[in-house]
Amino acid sequence: MARPDKSAAVAELTDKFRSSNAAVLTEYRGLTVAQLKQLRRSLGENAQYAVVKNTLTKIAANEAGISTLDDLFQGPSAVAFVTGDPVEAAKGLRDFAKDNPALVIKGGVLDGKALSADEIKKLADLESREVLLAKLAGGMKASMAKAAATFQAPLSKFVRTADALRAKQAEQGGAGTPAPAEADSAE
Repeated sequence: MARPDKSAAVAELTDKFRSSNAAVLTEYRGLTVAQLKQLRRSLGENAQYAVVKNTLTKIAANEAGISTLDDLFQGPSAVAFVTGDPVEAAKGLRDFAKDNPALVIKGGVLDGKALSADEIKKLADLESREVLLAKLAGGMKASMAKAAATFQAPLSKFVRTADALRAKQAEQGGAGTPAPAEADSAE
């Protein structure tokens, strides 16, 4: 029979897996408490980094419908539960791992899809969601401006042609214009 404290821990971890956009599993062997504190700060406000027990976390992940991480629960493990932008958390983990080689990224899950350690590093190389949206908006604005210029071009060409004809006629003194028809008064 399961102990109440272990059942509560599994329930809490299951809830974290379900409410997170992403979860990244790491090995923290060799990191000091101060380094773990620094890592938690570098992940930002949208991620929680928790040292976990492998057996309980494996049970919680399976209850949350994530069975792809089962092979990674070996050695001292910690999980970064990401509720915001996963790119920001992946960058924080990657940058911290560069400075502290004791942190090993094992793998993770993003929106239910399993990610290898290499895929998490590729995710960290992406730009943030806000930057990508800004680039998309800029591209859309540029295409709309191009479309407006394309639609306006025939009208402005017509106006320039009409102005050129009017200037030419004024220059010639009205020489090419037909004379007004005079009514025959002799009849």
